Amino acid sequence: MAQSQQFSTPVDTVLHRMRALDARLPARDGVAVFNRVYLTVTEEVARRLEMGHFPDAEAAATLDVRFAQRFLTVAEAGPPPACWRPLLQFRRHPGVRPLQFALAGINAHIGHDLALAVVDTCRGLGCEPADLEDEFDRVGDLLVTLEEHIREDLMPGPDLLQIADPLTHLLGSWSLERAREATWSAARALWALRALPELAAETVHRLDSAVGLVGRMLLTPLPD
Repeated sequence: MAQSQQFSTPVDTVLHRMRALDARLPARDGVAVFNRVYLTVTEEVARRLEMGHFPDAEAAATLDVRFAQRFLTVAEAGPPPACWRPLLQFRRHPGVRPLQFALAGINAHIGHDLALAVVDTCRGLGCEPADLEDEFDRVGDLLVTLEEHIREDLMPGPDLLQIADPLTHLLGSWSLERAREATWSAARALWALRALPELAAETVHRLDSAVGLVGRMLLTPLPD
């Protein structure tokens, strides 16, 4: 209770946790690399909430917080789902480049966590996924824009744009836009399965495993 009184909004609370994480992790740590990217996204969401850019501010803020909490639970030493294990395993590997860490984190968070956050938000607000579609799309558009900046900022050099370079091959094998579309379908499916908990749990497990497999591919150590 005391902690919640220190911040004006729930989004401020998760921003505080991300900044604290950034302060204590080594800059080259893979979780730190993704956290810096995600902090930028969350700061922009907070700014747009304050400016009134979301039609339903309560829904957008709730989705943002439920979404962020899933990453922060993992980053703060909570039990990791399969989708986050590759990043935790390779977070200090010298052969993995910062861009790979950033994209692997985005893959885990968008591919798995976002679908569950949509379901959590619907339960909390008593709404349907369709009621969150505008907020989902606006956050997704922001993430797509940010991904473009990430690739520009973390790409080691123009020589790596050569088609034969392993990093170029890895980057071309994954798309945030496709991941975002699949996540929306997964969220709708999980919501439809809410009255069938065993089947819903199996679906989450398979989603988690599939996203983790993609993450492991994105974190393939590369030669200098």
